[in-house]
Amino acid sequence: MAKTSFHGECPNCSGKRKEREDAEKKDLMNRLKRIEGQVRGVEGMLESGAYCTDILIQVSAITSALNSFNKVLLGNHVKTCVAQNIRSGNDEVIDELLATLQKLMK
Repeated sequence: MAKTSFHGECPNCSGKRKEREDAEKKDLMNRLKRIEGQVRGVEGMLESGAYCTDILIQVSAITSALNSFNKVLLGNHVKTCVAQNIRSGNDEVIDELLATLQKLMK
């Protein structure tokens, strides 16, 4: 299994690794940190007794931000990992991509 930054094994990871360019990694990390801040904001809203629809709107914004994160990551994956594997003759990556898309579209 792949080692992760959360001090343990990733139970749902494939075990594969990817070296990301600094710009890609920085963009993805910034997106996650904004999402994390939004989640903390919703937690604060709950603690302070915010009105249900106000919280729902914030959760919708978080969902949208996660979807945007997934789109960027998926685009990067197709342009790099998938393309490189196909060029090297590993067409099995297509089945992996299709399986991933099916999971994302649940």
